[in-house]
Amino acid sequence: MKVEIGKIVNTHGIKGEIKVLSESDFTDVRFQVGQSVTVQNKNEELNYTIASHRMHKNFHLLTFEGVNNINDIEHLKGSKLFQEQENESIELEENEFYYSDIIGCTVFIKEDALGRVINIIETGANDVWVVKGDKEYLIPYIEDVVKQVDVDNKTIMIEPMEGLLD
Repeated sequence: MKVEIGKIVNTHGIKGEIKVLSESDFTDVRFQVGQSVTVQNKNEELNYTIASHRMHKNFHLLTFEGVNNINDIEHLKGSKLFQEQENESIELEENEFYYSDIIGCTVFIKEDALGRVINIIETGANDVWVVKGDKEYLIPYIEDVVKQVDVDNKTIMIEPMEGLLD
């Protein structure tokens, strides 16, 4: 099964580097040199091997093996990047989850449903879960707030800190 890991938002420079907005977890592993990715471009799938990776602002800048020119890559703008999930060599630690396990979960405060996780924002310090209910809430994934994650039942129990939901 393929999982979406990002979107090509632009090119960078003239030597075939692309600017990727991550839609994924474990980017240090997923965007490693030598990793295979599939680019879904219109109705075709193109397979590439990552030749280089670096961070610039909040974007991942990648080059692919055999691509050294902006003209070879420019037509891929707007395309989504995928990777095989079976190739996961990522060992999850306790309290670590795949984004795909968290997105779609219903968040509860005691018995009351707050909403569903619709997105995850990487902040560096900790992830922030975007929860859509009667309005949008930003829930930091920290021990003080997130008390229980049940991936099988797609439920998350939180105890909001004072002012978090205001």
